[in-house]
Amino acid sequence: MGSFSIWHWLIVLLIVVLVFGTKKLKNIGSDLGGAVKGFKDGMKDGSAGTPNEPVPPSQQVTSSKANDPNTVDVDAKTKS
Repeated sequence: MGSFSIWHWLIVLLIVVLVFGTKKLKNIGSDLGGAVKGFKDGMKDGSAGTPNEPVPPSQQVTSSKANDPNTVDVDAKTKS
């Protein structure tokens, strides 16, 4: 009772083919294969870079806001 026999799987396959059609299943298979291939290529390209190279932090631009009259500059208070 725990596993399906070959006849169960053949019936399920027949129902899937009748519902979706062979052309749609072929397109789904080729799309899935292309996605897996693209993922593998992306993983290869990602590991080609130097992982030990640090990424420089983004710099804050404060000069334009310092002259803005609507900007309020305050210090954060700590909880006591």
